[in-house]
Amino acid sequence: GKGENWTDEYHFLRKDGSSTYVLDRGFVIRDRGGQAVRMVGAMVDITQSKQAEHERLKGERRNRFLASLLDKAQDSIVVADMKDRIFFWNKGAERLFGWTAREAIGKTKRELVIIDPAQFDEASHTVLGQGDWSGELRKRRKDGSKVMVESHWTLVRDDNEKPQSVLAIETDITHRKAAERAIEDLAFFDPLTRLPNRRLLLDRLQHALATSRRTHHAGALLFIDLDNFKSLNDTLGHDKGDLLLQHVARRLETCVPRKSDTVARLGGDEFVVMLEDLSENREDAATQAESVGEKILTAFNQSFRLNSHEYHTTPSIGITLFDNRISNIDELLKQADLAMYQAKAAGRNTIRFFDPDMQIVVSARVELESDLRQGLQQHQFFLHYQRQTDSDGVTIGVEALVRWRHPRRGLVSPALFIPLAEETGQILGLGQWVLETACRQIADWAKRPETSRMTVAVNVSARQFRQPDFVGQALAILNNTGADPQKLKLELTESLLVANVDNVVAKMCALKAVGVGFALDDFGTGYSSLSYLKRLPLDQLKIDQSFVRDVLTDPNDAAIARTILVLGQSLGLDIIAEGVETADQRDFLAQHGCHIYQGYFFGRPLPAEHF
Repeated sequence: GKGENWTDEYHFLRKDGSSTYVLDRGFVIRDRGGQAVRMVGAMVDITQSKQAEHERLKGERRNRFLASLLDKAQDSIVVADMKDRIFFWNKGAERLFGWTAREAIGKTKRELVIIDPAQFDEASHTVLGQGDWSGELRKRRKDGSKVMVESHWTLVRDDNEKPQSVLAIETDITHRKAAERAIEDLAFFDPLTRLPNRRLLLDRLQHALATSRRTHHAGALLFIDLDNFKSLNDTLGHDKGDLLLQHVARRLETCVPRKSDTVARLGGDEFVVMLEDLSENREDAATQAESVGEKILTAFNQSFRLNSHEYHTTPSIGITLFDNRISNIDELLKQADLAMYQAKAAGRNTIRFFDPDMQIVVSARVELESDLRQGLQQHQFFLHYQRQTDSDGVTIGVEALVRWRHPRRGLVSPALFIPLAEETGQILGLGQWVLETACRQIADWAKRPETSRMTVAVNVSARQFRQPDFVGQALAILNNTGADPQKLKLELTESLLVANVDNVVAKMCALKAVGVGFALDDFGTGYSSLSYLKRLPLDQLKIDQSFVRDVLTDPNDAAIARTILVLGQSLGLDIIAEGVETADQRDFLAQHGCHIYQGYFFGRPLPAEHF
């Protein structure tokens, strides 16, 4: 019935009771007349191959069953080989990420879902080394949106313990993370202003105190209370009061200098600003804190727009410092609060320090700053000139030194008002006045034979030199005064060279082109990089008086002075030593190649008419 040839499989029972599978191949033998006379068959034992096929089919059914189970899981389950290529992608992954299994299989996870490759590589390295990894990952959906997942990765090995694939089970925790953030916001942030609340402020203050004890840098608390806030609520309503508090919060945030500083709302109309990493010196730290307080006062000068209302308010600010000696947070807040009430008592819209000594320092600084501004307007400044002498005793030039005679304070030390002028920006006006006055003196001395050859050195601050129009200002002053540019020497400090050396060189070259000379002042006390010396068009190096003072008694100072002299000579620069007060100092310097001097041994600074 099967034709001339056939192939069949049979399941037989052996004599011993065991079963076997055989493959039977047979054919029909016919006589000459075409009649079938016999059938011939050959049987082969295929028991092992049938068992193997049975196991394969059983495995496929099991895999289909497992895949069906995994597809029913709510979580995303993805399996990728060791080259990150996906070969299993369940329905949960389709729901979570948007790609179907057909779209995902054969692709890599890096192609489809990974946002942060560095984090992915770190997790892959961990699972390969430790066998598993758990963590939170931010991933990409098919529509481009982002999803936060909680991931559990497991390394799957074959029978020989060789890594074969990575099984990743991931759960969408986007809503959970949002809920956690909401809970954290309620716990640590003020719901009205979105500023840190009292709880978070206390936590950050605890960390700030620990940091201060470790680094010895001071910090400060600024306690800020809005003046007459109650009257706003009573007249315009609490909705306007809430709106003002929101505006105040944003404005305070613009007044803090660094992200590490904290602006917090304690409640009502009370705010706190916490400043960290201030100076190790308490007086300097007080000045820094007072500067932020002044910035806040200035910011409140502008009115607040409360819908259709323009409203003006002022703050009373109390400041207290903290350092490694302070450990009680409550006491610190009380100090700032007391200082704030002192500001209220002083007339509001002002600043007071809890520490009376700090208040004295800050008040004196504020007063001096005001006097400095008035001094410029009222022409209280004048110049003295100190001679610069060569080894033959001939005066070859002078340095112009600014002096301030205050009508009440008398002569104010430059060490006091120059740093303040630098800090407040008043050095720009003062420096321009000094340069103009010195150039007028150059023009005047040019008319007299005994002074016509002298150069005049003028100190130029880094802030002044960095002004974009400095070259134009200097050239205009030279032109207006009639001063010979070759008689003008500008003294620069090394602090100017810390940034943008190319710009400095360009400005120097522009002024050198008309004959202006340049000296590097206080050499060896600051930046002191040899890389800039060969680039700058300098004429002279000045050995700082701190080295000259002890050149005969301190071997280190003597070695530094000798090194500067050798360096200057090798670069073809003149060397001038300042602060020379004795003949022995001069002789030591002369012996080692210094031939220009400045100091009390040769003459004190004098007014031009006495010079």
